[in-house]
Amino acid sequence: MSTTAELLQQASELFPDEVVTSAHVRHFDLPSGAGRFALITLDNGLDHTKPTTFGPASLANLNTALDQVEKEAADGEIVGVGITGKPFIFAVGADLKGVELLKEHEHALAIGKGGHEVFKRLGALAVPTFAYYNGAAMGGGVEVGLHCSYRTVSKAIPAFSLPEVFLGLVPGWGGCTLLPNLIGADKAVSVIIENSLNQNKQLKGRQVFELGIADAVFEGADFLEQSLIWTAQVLKGEITVERPEIDRGEGWDQAVAKGRFIADSKVHGAAPAAYRALDIIAAAKNADLQQGYDAEDQALADLIMGGELRSGIYAFNLVQKRGKRPAGAPDKNLARPVTKVGVVGAGLMASQLALLFLRRLEVPVVLTDIDQERVDKGVGYVHAEIDKLLGKGRVNQDKANRLKALVTGVLDKAEGFADADFVIEAVFEEIGVKQQVFAEVEAVAPAHAILATNTSSLSVSEMASKLKHPERVVGFHFFNPVAILPLLEIVRGEKTDDASLATAFAVAKKLKKTAVLTKDAPAFVVNRILTRFMGEIQNVIDEGTPVEVAEKAIEPLGLPMSPLVLLELVGPAIGLHVSETLNRAFPDRFTVSPNLKAVVEAGKRGFYVYDSGKPELDPEVAALLKQGDSVLTEEQVRARVLDAVAQEIGLMLDEGVVAEAQDIDLCLITGAGWPFHLGGITPYLDREGVSERVNGKKFLDQGVASVPA
Repeated sequence: MSTTAELLQQASELFPDEVVTSAHVRHFDLPSGAGRFALITLDNGLDHTKPTTFGPASLANLNTALDQVEKEAADGEIVGVGITGKPFIFAVGADLKGVELLKEHEHALAIGKGGHEVFKRLGALAVPTFAYYNGAAMGGGVEVGLHCSYRTVSKAIPAFSLPEVFLGLVPGWGGCTLLPNLIGADKAVSVIIENSLNQNKQLKGRQVFELGIADAVFEGADFLEQSLIWTAQVLKGEITVERPEIDRGEGWDQAVAKGRFIADSKVHGAAPAAYRALDIIAAAKNADLQQGYDAEDQALADLIMGGELRSGIYAFNLVQKRGKRPAGAPDKNLARPVTKVGVVGAGLMASQLALLFLRRLEVPVVLTDIDQERVDKGVGYVHAEIDKLLGKGRVNQDKANRLKALVTGVLDKAEGFADADFVIEAVFEEIGVKQQVFAEVEAVAPAHAILATNTSSLSVSEMASKLKHPERVVGFHFFNPVAILPLLEIVRGEKTDDASLATAFAVAKKLKKTAVLTKDAPAFVVNRILTRFMGEIQNVIDEGTPVEVAEKAIEPLGLPMSPLVLLELVGPAIGLHVSETLNRAFPDRFTVSPNLKAVVEAGKRGFYVYDSGKPELDPEVAALLKQGDSVLTEEQVRARVLDAVAQEIGLMLDEGVVAEAQDIDLCLITGAGWPFHLGGITPYLDREGVSERVNGKKFLDQGVASVPA
């Protein structure tokens, strides 16, 4: 038994639940008499929507297939070897379910070495090798192809990436070493660092070809057939693949420097994966391949045993699993059909909601407001957005016409909502206004219609308290921008019944939103945590800490934007309103900043101006600030803010605002863009010792977003 086989056999014991990928070898004669060819097909035997992954047993199967074709190549029985995947899925990399179970550094190191030893064999065969990217390819699925002599890609591929840095790893089976040597350091940094840190941006098939990762691109319908014709032409010398010369001088160094700038701007040095990847890319400028592979092995092992990866996998599982099966959701069979939607309000938020319902449900949507000008503006917004989709080729002319015909606006709620199954309000955030709106809607809407509120902080129960049928009122809180942020907080009021709640969850699923059930508590989840978080930042500024110190203190968390930039995005007036709401509910913990109030009263849209191209404190805002003489260091500010957040999350869990800490993290990831490497927030608080310092215990059990005991 070979060393590689022994290594994989030992490692397979660490992956008890691996979905094993087979590697079938079949032979046929290439077109135009090019010779006998061996094709390896990766297939995990499940339906074609399930991803193919590489765990130890899967790598062993590929290794066995390579034993066979290696002998055939050496004996002159074949002229080339290809590797492809099952329909629509090439391979999506390492088996992360097994990786998160690893407890020892040496086991993690073995996984890295095992993948390298197998994949390297593709580049060492006595005949040319070809990767045919016929479907989604990520991580190790991309890397196995990088070891081949040539690559083709399908135009139909929806997702192609090296997402490891996004999760807290490095592309560790050749990606950091081979990709810059193939397409240059600048493009490689874009794929490995920039795309990963840009919310795991995916490449399409055409982009893969244009970057030079693939040597040819073909239509999806006959992709493999065309790839084999191309292969025959390459082997016969009729096609010569020419690749650009790689800049191994100043351009390489500039690319690495660009990558460090991107990493600093995204994670501020708080997450190690991007920097480890950049170190390997930098060394690949002059090092041989094996030195690069050894560096990848070491980085993989170190990061697998670190908190960032565990948090990344935890976050990934939250989004992919818990987000699709919401905790506490009622029986889906109780849901009622929704064939028409009403929207109360025609402002920007209401118009965004109307567009979303229209695109996802493709049912009639009717907007109302207090005057015809507002109604026309709302309908006009939806029409304009559909025209943009048409211009980008996202919809054809027939569908654009059909969608436009489905959206209308009226002043009379009785006319608009008499046959609506689902009515959502997006009016001014004041309880009396919302109660009045719901009373008007209840008087004209059918008895079965759901009455939903997009409130960000007000009580759903109080909103429904004056209705004859409060059981059909449900909170349906979206996050702005509606089309981008996935989270939808679904709020159960005191009297909301199961059928109404089930209908809300069914609609959320059709809207392609990540729905989380929350109790009817002030500001629900995201806004409550962010307001406590922002409140402490504002408190330390009010007390005397300079704005720049307070802002910089939070950088090690690697959040998508600084607190005051976030406040600008939300809007100071909205931030003030939510803080006032929470101050009334919890005056001992939530304050109302006099400086924030002054900024709002002055009509300022934020704390910063951008005249120089970067955020600088607005002199007019600086003149408004009244500060005390208590100045904290960055470390003191950070500790104070994290302690406050940990306390608030502990109280929310005690109150039953959500089922578990996992729901808190899911909300922050999908509703506020908090990074995967934090796992939301609770794994970070556990890892830094904040949870135990504040609450006397960790939020998560050992082994959840951490190394198993």
